[in-house]
Amino acid sequence: MDIQALLKRIDEYKTVIDSRRPLAPEEVKELDAYFRIGTTYSSNALEGNTLTLSETKVLLEDGLTAGGKPIRECYEAVGHASAYDYMLETARSKPFTFSEAMILQLHKLFYQGIDTEKAGVYRNHQVFITGTEYVPPTAEEVPALMKGLTDELNEKWSALHPVLLAALAHRKLVDIHPFADGNGRTARLLMNLILINRGYQIVTIAPVLRLDYINALKAAQREKSPTDEAFVKLIAECEIEAQKDYCRMFRIEQPGRKKDDIAR
Repeated sequence: MDIQALLKRIDEYKTVIDSRRPLAPEEVKELDAYFRIGTTYSSNALEGNTLTLSETKVLLEDGLTAGGKPIRECYEAVGHASAYDYMLETARSKPFTFSEAMILQLHKLFYQGIDTEKAGVYRNHQVFITGTEYVPPTAEEVPALMKGLTDELNEKWSALHPVLLAALAHRKLVDIHPFADGNGRTARLLMNLILINRGYQIVTIAPVLRLDYINALKAAQREKSPTDEAFVKLIAECEIEAQKDYCRMFRIEQPGRKKDDIAR
């Protein structure tokens, strides 16, 4: 399915989902908690964190750490959950405008338990991404590039389909690589901030898709004939899966499916 067909399908799902809204306050609370655990687990797992979904749930809900797991991995989970809470609060604020301060705060909340001095601060040295020939910009270029990114996102807010804008925000932040560490997780939080604000579902990139995810980013960053088609398609497909999951949880008939198929 090409990108335009995927976007059309996404908006078909959104129309059906919107018909079930607004949710009751209790439902919103349950849904937020559900994705708080799921996105924290998956986003950290993509970066090599070994906490399981169950271990992440116990840590975030009960404050109990998993025996034998590195303390850094626990800090990553707690920090991501804190950044997730801020992401939701910001996404639901009115009026909404992108700012560097918003992105810096996402990173600060995620990273402050790991390294307080580098949390929410642009890097001051050159970084390299293992497994790829792509070389991020110099540290001196980062502030101007980040200002350019937020300006671009604000300018394209109404012009681009929200899923395309979310994918663009993610990819460009990873391209700039503004932080010493935690760029991928910050990019995924920024992506979901856009989706939530525009009434779409949180995208969770399952760890099983890690290789597809990395290869899609590589294709967008390669020097010769770069293309973001694979990356955009991956994000769009993950959005559809999230919408299907939403329909399943709330027993909503999916577009093109019969009512009898919902419970199957």
